[in-house]
Parts: sequence; structure tokens; C-alpha cells
Amino acid sequence: MNLFLEKKERKNKSFNMTKREQRIRFKLKKVSKRNRLTVFRSNNHLYAQVIDDTKGSTLASSSSLEANIKNKKLNRKELAELIGKEIAKKSISKGINQVAFDKGKYKYHGLIKILADAARTEGLNF
Repeated sequence: MNLFLEKKERKNKSFNMTKREQRIRFKLKKVSKRNRLTVFRSNNHLYAQVIDDTKGSTLASSSSLEANIKNKKLNRKELAELIGKEIAKKSISKGINQVAFDKGKYKYHGLIKILADAARTEGLNF
């Protein structure tokens, strides 16, 4: 195959991320009636929240901007693990044990995987 055609057929990165996000959300809303554990990652911070889609409200949230997490001097991997444990503790204390993991536009590796594994070890099921 021609090298020019290979470049032309590939989509750009932001398009692929948007399509991945739409595909994940569609599957989660179609199949699962559970609350969603949503993850957002910016360049500097990491956010996780449990959302009830029927009411459209946030039930529990945790991020790297919270005072008890922000004061600790941690690298990004340790921060992701701590946020995963915090969101699991908060949601279990509110009686939410079953969630659907919404990784959004991100691939399941790196910080996203660390956060998910930490939430699982604390007792959150997904």
C-alpha cells in the first residue's frame, strides 16, 4: 500500500479520542443501570467522580485538588492510587458498591489503570 494513502486513511488523535469516548459512554448507558465512576485527567490534576445518570447528580468525588491530598508531596502514580482509594471509600460509605467504570477518552493503562486497580482493592466492584 502506498505510504501517502496510509497517512491519509489515519485519523488524527483528537478524533480517535472523541470516538472512543462516545463508544464507551454508549455501551455503559445501554447495558448498565449502575452508577458511573468517571475519570478525567488533565495535564496537572486527576479527578474521579461517581455519577447517578438517572438523576444527573454527582454522588461522590475525589481529586488531586482536595486539601488532604494536595498537601502530600506525591508523584503522579502515587496520586492516582490515593485518589482511587479515596473515591472507593467515599462511595462505599454512601452505600454504593457496584459501579460501571467510565474511562472516557483515555486508554486503560497508566494512571487510569492505577486508579481503577486501587478502587478495586478498596472494595469497589466494576
